[in-house]
Amino acid sequence: MKNIIQSKVGKLEIISKDGYLLALNLSNEPLNETDSPFVKEIEKQISEYFKGQRKTFDLLILLEGTDFQKKVWQALLNIPYGTTKTYKEIAIEVGSAKGSRAVGRACHKNKLMIIVPCHRVIGSDKSLTGYAGGLEIKKKLLLLEGNKHLFY
Repeated sequence: MKNIIQSKVGKLEIISKDGYLLALNLSNEPLNETDSPFVKEIEKQISEYFKGQRKTFDLLILLEGTDFQKKVWQALLNIPYGTTKTYKEIAIEVGSAKGSRAVGRACHKNKLMIIVPCHRVIGSDKSLTGYAGGLEIKKKLLLLEGNKHLFY
């Protein structure tokens, strides 16, 4: 099932199947209404996140990718709201100390933006690097979560 909702960073495409969220991506497609309780819950939680009322998501998600990508995405899920980690820190965490670039590629393949918080991963020099949704959206998400120290 595919639905388009509005968020503070633009339209988001929700792709779900059998009660699992498979993807959440930026979209240019027209908004569409749904009466699906699952999609309504996703929309509610996204809205709460952007209002600063939600720091973690309570949704059934299905991570589809290689074993390495799944390890990286699981590590991303463990980065607390309002904090960041570097690509190198994630690489070490998943057992691939020299795998910073591979972590970056896994982040780029993340189909669940915001939910699996790849926006919380930054360069070793604390710079914003790469984000499938664009660096402006990454910055907005980090500022929303209180990471002003990265920019001032």
